[in-house]
Amino acid sequence: QVQLVESGGGLVQPGGSLRLSCAASGNIFGIYEMGWYRQAPGNERELVATITTFTSGRIINYADSVKGRFTISRDNAKNTVYLQMNSLKPEDTAVYYCVAGFLQSTMKGNYDYWGQGTQVTVSS
Repeated sequence: QVQLVESGGGLVQPGGSLRLSCAASGNIFGIYEMGWYRQAPGNERELVATITTFTSGRIINYADSVKGRFTISRDNAKNTVYLQMNSLKPEDTAVYYCVAGFLQSTMKGNYDYWGQGTQVTVSS
């Protein structure tokens, strides 16, 4: 089992920044990819950003809605993935979930482990 614990959510004004963290623990050997989903009330779940975890290079992907504003990164020594969110907009308001998956799952667009979620609210 893998445990994912998110932190860093909160309330921020439009144009502001937040950094989310996701610490992974447990049997993380073999985890191929980690990332962030978000879901706002009444909206479909959206995959925001992903990053591969292997030390030999990395592959990063972003949703079009966050390109140029959000940056995903990882610290393998700490088993932690970050999501730096800049130029936040009210439409970024959502619960953000950290996810992790093995290659077999991520190839199908699925993730094996989910965090409990952290609320991000962008409002003046």
